[in-house]
Amino acid sequence: MSTGRDGNLGGPTEKCGVVGASLAGRDAARPLYYSLYALQHRGQESAGIVTHDGFQQHDHVSMGLVGDAFDEADIDGLKGSAGIGHVRYPTAGSVDKSCAQPFTVSFKSGSLALSHNGNLVNSDEIRDELAGKGHAFTSDGDTEVIAHDLARNLLEEDLIRAVKRTMNRIHGSYSLAIMHDDTVLGVRDPEGNRPLVIGKVDEGYVIASESAAIDTIDGELVRDVRPGELVVLQDDGEGYDSYQLVEREQTAHCFFEHVYFARPDSVIDGSLVYEVRRELGRKLWEESGIESDVVMPVPDSGRAFASGYAEAAQEDGSDVEFAEGMMKNRYVGRTFIMPTQDERERAVRLKLNPIKSTVEGRTVTIIDDSIVRGTTSTQLVQLLKDCGAEEVHMRIGAPPIIAPCHMGINMATREELIASDKSVEEIRDAIAADSLAYLSKEAIAESLAVQQGDLCLGCVTGEYPYDIEDEETDRDVSRPVIAGSSD
Repeated sequence: MSTGRDGNLGGPTEKCGVVGASLAGRDAARPLYYSLYALQHRGQESAGIVTHDGFQQHDHVSMGLVGDAFDEADIDGLKGSAGIGHVRYPTAGSVDKSCAQPFTVSFKSGSLALSHNGNLVNSDEIRDELAGKGHAFTSDGDTEVIAHDLARNLLEEDLIRAVKRTMNRIHGSYSLAIMHDDTVLGVRDPEGNRPLVIGKVDEGYVIASESAAIDTIDGELVRDVRPGELVVLQDDGEGYDSYQLVEREQTAHCFFEHVYFARPDSVIDGSLVYEVRRELGRKLWEESGIESDVVMPVPDSGRAFASGYAEAAQEDGSDVEFAEGMMKNRYVGRTFIMPTQDERERAVRLKLNPIKSTVEGRTVTIIDDSIVRGTTSTQLVQLLKDCGAEEVHMRIGAPPIIAPCHMGINMATREELIASDKSVEEIRDAIAADSLAYLSKEAIAESLAVQQGDLCLGCVTGEYPYDIEDEETDRDVSRPVIAGSSD
């Protein structure tokens, strides 16, 4: 992760990761456990697995990293060939075990477990309605709202119709791994904001937030779950059934998955993330390349951008050298808990150390994925100048972030975002760089081979693909009317 904006240094933090498996002839727990390891970058606060053995549910959910949340006995106790799992970074709800997932509900029609990646914008309205009908909630997270709504619908409808009814009531971003008794389902929101893929393994099929999880268990990527699609994994491991429950004219894929959040070895919406980042780097050179002696990434997510940038520069006849000019200390803890600004700034020096021989007496271009508050970028520029760099130019592989994310990324408020009230030149002056340039929205769309109107660009435009209170929309959209809502 790039220290330019990761959660450790006060920038946007990871979303969540979900996984589900239906296998024939073997327990699902261990493949789920390995898959969660592969998705650990998407959340480090809690991890959990729920399985079903055909008679009853088994669950283990704990705070902390995957390796800390489970031991051998925990895995052995999770019996059954069907199961779902989750790693969480809180974007809605508290940071405690009450909001850890998968979330489970037992009711008249059986058992239900649910893992959620994303964020609803109308969960309070649905919660108030359900509470008025006697539903008792144990957490303040939106995942429990989805679980209760689906459980209520399952009392009146079959599984497919119940899921569709819930999808028509919830508004926001979601990829869901659901288990009803021993049936595993995957659901992706109608705008496709959050990624979800289908994979095949020897014993059956899996769903996961990213294809890297499927690779980890020696599986084969089949395809992305389509926006608005329900996928039901067959319990004999022989296949899956598909139901297109909701359709929209436009999608709203999160461009930040490709810029930062997803693993570079994952394939999302048909594109290998690493190659997308390299192409974004090439576009960055085309739009705002500047001659310098060396171009270097801010580790880790800046690496592919810098590689593409340097390659495009060299193809244009530039003598720029690509180099790893900053080394990352991977054993520094979660420094965002440091209580003072001075300590948070010191954390940059704990995490990154320049290589003096690469920097001293040279002009340097550093490539990062984004600038959020600007504090880290200021420190990076100063580090390199203290190390003897003659000039420090900064290039960013995304447009300026001017607005918060409401779709599941724990991003800063408008007041904290440096680009919300400053021009690029004012930001350059604030971070003391010799030059600064961002990538355009057009380059993002071109690199992803999609129309801008099919992306969620809310954090860089201030206009969102969902009906969010006090925010502008980028399309004709309105949230569902919920009985008893004040809207």
